[in-house]
Amino acid sequence: MTAGIVFDIKEFAVHDGPGIRTTVFLKGCPLACMWCHNPESQSIQIQTMHSPTGDRIAGRVFDAPELAALLNRQATILRANEGGVTFSGGEPLLQAAFVAEVIDRLDNLHVVVDTAGYAPKNALSLLLRRTNLFYYDLKLIDPVLHRHYTGYDNQLILNNLHAVSASGTPFVVRVPLIPGVTDTPANLNAIVETVRGLPGLVRVDLLPYNRTAGGKYAAAGKVFQPDYDENAPVNADVSVFERAGLPVRVA
Repeated sequence: MTAGIVFDIKEFAVHDGPGIRTTVFLKGCPLACMWCHNPESQSIQIQTMHSPTGDRIAGRVFDAPELAALLNRQATILRANEGGVTFSGGEPLLQAAFVAEVIDRLDNLHVVVDTAGYAPKNALSLLLRRTNLFYYDLKLIDPVLHRHYTGYDNQLILNNLHAVSASGTPFVVRVPLIPGVTDTPANLNAIVETVRGLPGLVRVDLLPYNRTAGGKYAAAGKVFQPDYDENAPVNADVSVFERAGLPVRVA
């Protein structure tokens, strides 16, 4: 029996996959994206968030049967609304063995794994055959810029993207639009060239910038220091994807 650490569970979610879903947010992420809007998701350790309104604990240990039982209690309504369960984070592949055991105990529920793809191949392999749909983040294609803004280059992420495509599991590429960083014509064109022709691609989602990103950093004992202009207009140019024949939407 495997245990894992979860920092939030959101019921009746409508933006985390098809239908109505329950989204499980797993703690821990190897990346440290400069725009991360869940700084409490980065450490895999349980931590205390401090704020003027009081303290709260971010993170709770579940064993796999316990979490699966909680999710299965909602199975009837989730199936009736063509939904299911989404595992997000943080980075769910960081706790792949736990997620795999939870999935194995689910009551015929559709599973989405929302990942940034930075994980060992064996972690991805554990979830490939258990997942109905991947939400796969692509932020920056230039490896130097990727390292600057996330802490690591992107070769492992790109390798795993091709592994997902080769597996036959459908996937949605999701691009967070960060002003002057990920939304540049050069990066959007590079993403087009990266994903065009990949088997299994359902569509590309462009995600508008979350301007509340820095709000929780002080509570998590961190400092929010973007080196880009948060107030600059975001370039949500779908035409570059449409010209390449790629289905795209602004989510």
